[in-house]
Amino acid sequence: MNREILRIALPAIVANVTIPLLGLLDTAIAGHLGSASFIGAIAVGAMMFNLIYFSFGFLRMSTSGLTAQRCGAGDDRGAVAVLRDSIVVSLSIGLAVIVLQWPLQWLLLYIIGPSPQVAALAQQYFYMCVWGAPPILMMMAVKGWLLGMQDSKGPMMISIMVNVINTVVSLVAVYAVDMGFMGIAVGTLTSEYVGLVFSLVLLWRKFPDHVRMLITGPWRLHISRRYFTVSGDIFVRSFLLTLVHLGMVSLGARSGDLLLAVNSLMLSINSFYAYFLDGIAFAGEALVGKYYGAGNGQRLRLCVRSLFVWATLLAALFTAAYAFPQAIFSQLTSDHDVVAVAGDYRWWCALLPLAGMAAFVWDGVFIGLTRSRGMLIAVAVATVLFYVLYSLMPASLGNHRLWAAFVTYLAVRGLVQTLLYQRYKL
Repeated sequence: MNREILRIALPAIVANVTIPLLGLLDTAIAGHLGSASFIGAIAVGAMMFNLIYFSFGFLRMSTSGLTAQRCGAGDDRGAVAVLRDSIVVSLSIGLAVIVLQWPLQWLLLYIIGPSPQVAALAQQYFYMCVWGAPPILMMMAVKGWLLGMQDSKGPMMISIMVNVINTVVSLVAVYAVDMGFMGIAVGTLTSEYVGLVFSLVLLWRKFPDHVRMLITGPWRLHISRRYFTVSGDIFVRSFLLTLVHLGMVSLGARSGDLLLAVNSLMLSINSFYAYFLDGIAFAGEALVGKYYGAGNGQRLRLCVRSLFVWATLLAALFTAAYAFPQAIFSQLTSDHDVVAVAGDYRWWCALLPLAGMAAFVWDGVFIGLTRSRGMLIAVAVATVLFYVLYSLMPASLGNHRLWAAFVTYLAVRGLVQTLLYQRYKL
C-alpha cells in the first residue's frame, strides 16, 4: 500500500512544485525589463487567470474521481465516457472564456484594483493569454483522467513540458526577437498549446485502446448527470475557498503594509506545504476511487489509514521547520522588519501544517469516493465560522485574530469531513 501511495504521490509532488517556478520565471524576466510596472502587470495578469482557472478545478477533480472508480471496476468504456464528457465541458468553458473576455477582464481588474499603468499592461497580457483558455482547461481534464487511471507520471511530464517550453519561448521572444513585455505572454500562450498537443500524444501512447474508443465512439452532446452533480459541488466549494483567500488578503491589508507583507509570506509557506500534501491527496483520489469502484472496502480503509500516516509525517516535518519562521522569511525577503515581526507569529506558522493536514487528506479521499457534497458542506461550515470568529474576537488581538480564524477554519474542514466519513458505509 505504501508503495502504491508513493508511486502516485511523488510524481504529483514534483508536478506541483513546478507550478510556482513558472510564475518565478515570468517575474524574473519582467524584473529585468526596466520598470516595476512590468512586474506588477505579470503579478496581476497571473492573478486574473488564477481566479478563472481555480474556479474550474472540478475539470480535474471530477474527472479524477469518476475515472478512478471506472478503472477499479474494470469499466474501460465508462472511463472513456468520463474523458469524453470532461473534454466536451472543458472545451466549451474555454471557448466561453474567450467570448466573455471583455467583461471578465473588466470585472477582474475592478476586483484587484491595480494602478492605471499596471492595469493597461495587464490588459495586454490578458487579451493575448486568454486564447490559452481552451488548452489549459483541456489539459486539466487530461491530467485528471490520467490520475484516475493510476498514472501520475503523465501529469508530471505535462507540467514539466509546459514549463520548459514557456522558459525557452519567453526568453527568445523577449530578448532575441526583442518583443519586450509581450514576449512573456507569447511564451505563456505557446507553451499552453504545445502542452496540449504533448498531453494528447501522451494520452495516445499510454492508453491507445482507450483513445481509439474515444475517437470511434459516439460523440453525443449528453453529459452524465453524475458528472454535473460532482462538478457543481466542487465549483461552489472553489468559490467559497476563494472567499476565504480574498478575506485573508483584504482583512490583513487593514493591519498595515508591514503585517500585510508578513501575512503574504505566511500564506506563501502554507501554499508550499500544500504542494506536498496535495501529492498525498492525489494518491487518495486515484487509489480510493479504484478500490471503491472495485468494491474492495478492506483495501480502501487500509489506504485511508496509510494516507493519514504519510500526511502526519509530512505535517510533523513542516511544523518543526515552520516553528522558526525567521530563518525561512530571511530567505524570502531582505526587509529586516518583516523578518523580525515573523517571530510574533511563529506559533501560527507552526500550527498551519497540523491544522490543515486532515482537510487535505479527506479532500483526496472524498474525491475518490465522489462524495463532493461532503467536501462542499465542510468548506461551507468552515467558511461561515471563519468570518464569524473574526468578527466576534476582540479587535485588540489585531492581526492575531485573523490567523486564529484561519487556523480554526482549516481544522474545522478536517473535523467536519472526519464526522461525515464515519457515516459512510464503506
